[in-house]
Amino acid sequence: MPLPLFAHASPDAPVAFTRDGIVNAHQFLADVHSFADRLPDAPHVLNACGDRYLFAVGLGAALLRGQRTLLPANHTPATLERLTQTHPGLQALTDTLAPDIDLPSLAVTRDGDPHDVPFAAPVIPGDRIAAVLFTSGSTGDPVPTVKSWSLLAASGRNEVAALELNDLPTLAILGTVPPQHSYGLESTVLMALQGGFAFDAGRPFFPADICSALAVLPRPRMLVTTPVHLRALCASEDHPPEVDLLLSATAPLSLELAADAEQRFGAPLKEIYGCSEAGQLATRQLLASAQWRLMGDIRLRQDERGTWASGGHVPGDVLLADVIELVDRERFILHGRTADLINIAGKRTSLAHLDLQLNAVPGVRDGAFLMPDDEDDRVVRLTAFVVAPGRTARDIQDGLQQRIDAAFLPRPLHLVDSLPRNTTGKIPREALLALAARLRKHRNTP
Repeated sequence: MPLPLFAHASPDAPVAFTRDGIVNAHQFLADVHSFADRLPDAPHVLNACGDRYLFAVGLGAALLRGQRTLLPANHTPATLERLTQTHPGLQALTDTLAPDIDLPSLAVTRDGDPHDVPFAAPVIPGDRIAAVLFTSGSTGDPVPTVKSWSLLAASGRNEVAALELNDLPTLAILGTVPPQHSYGLESTVLMALQGGFAFDAGRPFFPADICSALAVLPRPRMLVTTPVHLRALCASEDHPPEVDLLLSATAPLSLELAADAEQRFGAPLKEIYGCSEAGQLATRQLLASAQWRLMGDIRLRQDERGTWASGGHVPGDVLLADVIELVDRERFILHGRTADLINIAGKRTSLAHLDLQLNAVPGVRDGAFLMPDDEDDRVVRLTAFVVAPGRTARDIQDGLQQRIDAAFLPRPLHLVDSLPRNTTGKIPREALLALAARLRKHRNTP
């Protein structure tokens, strides 16, 4: 079934807020058509644009040309080498904010003339492959997931309904997550295009920049972010402007942080649960309930292998990498990732739970636990990495003793200047293992 690229009914409806001003739907349409004419004849492109508007132009142009957009979790040499081997002739779509990338590149432009294009949203075949997303690699090697346009468009529309945004036709969205990530793609670009909303083209990182970007957006406005950014915002001396909705994902959220964020921003804080393989699956408002509510027609079932998602915009049956407790047909409780479960001395917990408790210790700005690999049959002990200026390791251990069982206290606990988080706030396990190896080497160096 063919589906429109965007839902904006008026040519003057805002689509994006950029440094050069507001871009309306007719200009967006003209830019998409103009750039589509410049795309090379190829089955796929890699969209590396850092500017969210130019990313959307590149995505729309590729859709018009029937090209698949590859969205890897990173642009490391190893990742690009794998992609060029499996996708010969691959080219990157770039802009001035894109990272340096070792691929033949084509700069995305915004030089379309609305007078050359009648205003009508392009209709894209629903079965056309629109994007190939890759998992973050935080629990193993990145895995590709193919998404048709019907699934991506449905994801955007279902999120609008799940977050109850239909009564906010002029909503302005600011995202701190990149559009290449499934959460950023769905909750900023797709939700805006399919909901008739407008998004900010930038991706502010520091609290002061986020507050400044929010302040110039019209109301109603929404911040799409992560627990890492929320924690920094709540610890900052900057006073954030009020918003109408906060949205968070990519990591567990503590009750304390949720309450602090709602108070500071004067708005409800909702969360998205999902994964690259299945897309966005459920929402909740933590301060109202710990239970998650499934989106639209999505359903969960369980067997001896685990929990499966299907229906709605989920591509087939997808086995989830999480421990889930079903409450009823529409609600469930999330207990953490299967790979994060820990059993020490007969006691069980998860790395996600331990990370939550660690980051709730007074003075901790950031922190993460690691379960090292078992080596030489020695007893494996949890390791923790903590950013806590002015605090000692003993201070942190004392705080943890008030929150977790002694069996899970980290030995060792490393005080570090920063953690190797990626652009979505996640820390790939390989990055923590590499950090542990560097610290161990430094400790053993005379």
